Amino acid sequence: MPETGFARRHIGPSDDDAAKMLATVGYATLDELAAATVPPAIRMKGALRLPAARSEHEALADLRAIASKNRVMRSCLGMGYCHTHVPGVILRNILENPGWYTQYTPYQAEIAQGRLEALLNFQTMVCDLTAMPVANASLLDEGTAAAEAMAMCVSANEDRPRFFVADHCHPQTVAVTQTRAGSLGIAVDVGDPNGAAFDPSRYCGVLIQFPDTSGHVSDPRALIERCRQAGCLVAVASDLLALCVMTPPGELGADVVLGSAQRFGVPMGGGGPHAAFLACRQEFVRKMPGRIIGVSKDSHGRPALRMALQTREQHIRREKATSNICTAQALLAICAGMYAVYHGPEGLRTLAARVHSQACTLASALQAGGHDVLTPAFFDTIRVRPKGRGSAQVLERALARGVNLRDFGDGTLGVALDETCDEALLGALGEAFGVAVPRLSTGGAHSTLPAGLRRTRTFLDHPVFNTHHSETEMLRYIFTLAQRDLSLAHAMIPLGSCTMKLNATSEMIPVTWPEFGEIHPFAPADQQAGYAVLFAQLEGWLAEITGFAGVSLQPNAGSQGEYAGLMVVRAYHRSRGEGHRTVCLIPTSAHGTNPASAVIAGFEVVGVECDDTGAIDTADLKAKAEAHKDRLGALMVTYPSTFGVFDQNIREICEIVHRFGGQVYMDGANMNAQVGLCRPGDIGADVCHLNLHKTFCIPHGGGGPGMGPIGAAPHLRPFLPGHPVTKPASAGAQAIGPVSAAPYGSPSILPISWMYIAMMGGEGLKKATGVAILSANYMAKRLEGHYDVLYKGANGRCAHEFIIDCRPFDKSAGIKIDDVAKRLMDYGFHGPTMSWPVPGTLMIEPTESEPLSELDRLCDALISIRAEIREIETGNADRADNVLKHAPHTIEACLSDSWSHAYPREKAAFPSADLRRSKFWPSVGRVDNPYGDRNLVCTCPPMSEYTVS
Repeated sequence: MPETGFARRHIGPSDDDAAKMLATVGYATLDELAAATVPPAIRMKGALRLPAARSEHEALADLRAIASKNRVMRSCLGMGYCHTHVPGVILRNILENPGWYTQYTPYQAEIAQGRLEALLNFQTMVCDLTAMPVANASLLDEGTAAAEAMAMCVSANEDRPRFFVADHCHPQTVAVTQTRAGSLGIAVDVGDPNGAAFDPSRYCGVLIQFPDTSGHVSDPRALIERCRQAGCLVAVASDLLALCVMTPPGELGADVVLGSAQRFGVPMGGGGPHAAFLACRQEFVRKMPGRIIGVSKDSHGRPALRMALQTREQHIRREKATSNICTAQALLAICAGMYAVYHGPEGLRTLAARVHSQACTLASALQAGGHDVLTPAFFDTIRVRPKGRGSAQVLERALARGVNLRDFGDGTLGVALDETCDEALLGALGEAFGVAVPRLSTGGAHSTLPAGLRRTRTFLDHPVFNTHHSETEMLRYIFTLAQRDLSLAHAMIPLGSCTMKLNATSEMIPVTWPEFGEIHPFAPADQQAGYAVLFAQLEGWLAEITGFAGVSLQPNAGSQGEYAGLMVVRAYHRSRGEGHRTVCLIPTSAHGTNPASAVIAGFEVVGVECDDTGAIDTADLKAKAEAHKDRLGALMVTYPSTFGVFDQNIREICEIVHRFGGQVYMDGANMNAQVGLCRPGDIGADVCHLNLHKTFCIPHGGGGPGMGPIGAAPHLRPFLPGHPVTKPASAGAQAIGPVSAAPYGSPSILPISWMYIAMMGGEGLKKATGVAILSANYMAKRLEGHYDVLYKGANGRCAHEFIIDCRPFDKSAGIKIDDVAKRLMDYGFHGPTMSWPVPGTLMIEPTESEPLSELDRLCDALISIRAEIREIETGNADRADNVLKHAPHTIEACLSDSWSHAYPREKAAFPSADLRRSKFWPSVGRVDNPYGDRNLVCTCPPMSEYTVS
């Protein structure tokens, strides 16, 4: 690897440091360590056939050339996507700031108060605009939010497994809901809910769009009341900007409200990523999917935030979980919430009123010109039947002026406006239709909204939305929150099974290029030629890395990849007349979301045991495969396992499943230990998802975005997901329905993975895998004698992560796993994965990006904490009043005149010498989670709650 190559920037340990680490674990080279760790039978025989590694400058130039093939037009297509002005202070200081985008999901609340507050702002914004009492902290997109709303309705009305979707909803929303319903055995009818044939007593719920996909606004009160009397729940898909001037669905009687927050300052990005929202009535809060941020208190009695209702967590509830959604779109939800903070209620009202006025002006001009406007009441979107037979001519004239219109295919056209609309756009639209559109100052039209559907209630009254309107105030607020959160900009985040590796700046730069960001997902194909090249190259590279015949980029999260892969398997079985194969075997070593995904895909979960070494018990697997041979559909296997070991008999495991009629789904959560060394397709897997936000460097964003593309063997390739609006190139002849709202999921973050692979090349990727395995084994070796490492594979080696056992400390010193994780915060670290997959343990994944000095710093901290536990065991520290039980220690607590602990402040605050040079302070004391669940508050509390008396 040349010294000037990107790989030396990405890989933390230098070659000299790697040699020292290898000596510690007893090997001379990375190849020797890999040979001792990865089963010989599955090792790749040759090198990855990928293009040669490019420098950062070369890769950026090559990607810029690809991006230039996209044509950025003014898209008035609507359908839930529109142009928006991203405030510069948010673009530069959140979306492009590693202090925000390299954070992890806020499991450790004490060092995540900043993004928790930002997400609480998002929830409050959604609750206020929808007039609902509770909202979650985002979902993946509007389509999946609708599918989740359907599942909530079914859960609330289990005796009615039938759902109605209004035919005026966006087509992608209808299709994603139908896909999910098919796997869950829910019957879905699509039609007119206001028609005489609609009988709400037959349905668990109904989904309507307000305003609808054509832009029309009709009063749903009568329908909602009719449904209420019949016990049928009503889910309303809506538009946040429209709700600034329209009566909110909560006021109209809705049970669930959902939609996309994209137009609140998040680029279209070819379809994503964007934050969807979902709000509901209070009685349904425990059925709500996704994360919910709640208000609690810390150990000092001060207000503190944390994720609420964690008993719903998929990793805990497994096949009993209400949803398989793990993380969603936190970074984009933060941006959307900050957009509301930036504009405030008056700013949002002004934006909404201006867009509505422009749409009314355009509609009046079109009617005056003889065109038939089919939407008598609307917010920002109209449907027009051009006079004569002129729809094709209007489309052509609009395109010539750089404007995309929606073609309904029946001679009518859709025109959707947004906050970027100006006189130039209105003029171009007028020319396309052959009419003159008057200037707003001289020819504004009256509102078309019915008087009974105009908003009267206030919104965003909380001070946070009425304070930060100068850029100085906004900038300082953003940085105040960021300073409360630990990210990769501060320290390593050693979360097992999460792969918190470097998100290099060169990888991130293209994300906000307008050539990627300003593309509508349903823009004509000739405007997306650059994206087509990007998709094809990335799909080809991922197919080579995994050994599969085809790859779909559509799933926009790891959980969606699991779901999509299993749906492909189900479609395959049905195509062979074996739709009854619905048993899914899942080992205890599998990734945590697997059981929930299997249930949502329509499988029945059967557990498989693992032996004392962490390997799958092949005897138990064979017995259960044989017992269910007539119904066996799939095995879900994580490789290497979440126990941190490579099963030596993985090929035999795959052969057993195939012998009894099943397909092998491999969870790619731990692909960071495979790339360049072995390939799922060669091992025997039939389908596999990849977490691009782990292995391929898309940042975690504090809980999203992510991407979970799937690779499939030749016999499964025909079933890769399709889409009703734009068919992906990867879609097969027997494609399953869409699993995401956009054809390619979240295209604007795919350049990150493209850049990573392009700059690393095959050899760089292989070396990264080797160093990831080396780093884990080095740390495990250093911690020997202080902690027991629970599982080791052949030759005593772990894979890229390992588990240390903290269970004995509960009996010997009264120290629980939470105490260890919270004490690590005092040392400046985010704790490893706690109590999963084994209760009372820590799972550590260092990745290849952390330098030797940081690996040693974490090892030193864990060894020091073990010494602090030993002080309790020997009676030199009190079992109740010690540095672990009261961790983490805030600067306020350490400076307090009321300090009363038996240990000195210095020991609490500076347990290691390096902290005197630089220390990250937790902003709150230990958070009281049970209190927050007993007193559930999921919107911004009054400012008096934060006032120090």
